[in-house]
Amino acid sequence: QVQLVESGGGLVQAGGSLRLSCVASGRTSSVYRMAWFRQAPGKEREFLTSIQWNIGTTSYADSVKGRFTISRDNVKKTMYLQMNSLKPEDTAVYYCAARWSGASSYAYWGQGTQVTVSS
Repeated sequence: QVQLVESGGGLVQAGGSLRLSCVASGRTSSVYRMAWFRQAPGKEREFLTSIQWNIGTTSYADSVKGRFTISRDNVKKTMYLQMNSLKPEDTAVYYCAARWSGASSYAYWGQGTQVTVSS
């Protein structure tokens, strides 16, 4: 089992920045890839970005490419999401997730952290 806890959400004005954190605990040695998702009211959960835990390769959704940056600290077992140039449409609950090697989906999820961007 892997436990994930997000933090860093809040209220920010459009054009501002926030950095989210996701601390992993439990069987973290088995984690292959971690990701950030978000879900806005009335919308489906949306993939944002992911990172391969050991070697750090990343991927991004077009909606956040160039504005959001994913990173991780293996020693602290923490993943980050640096969000710049925030827009009101970025308002959502942001979740981190983890999956093991060979898994087809993300099995472990945090509780989410609210990000609200005011215009």
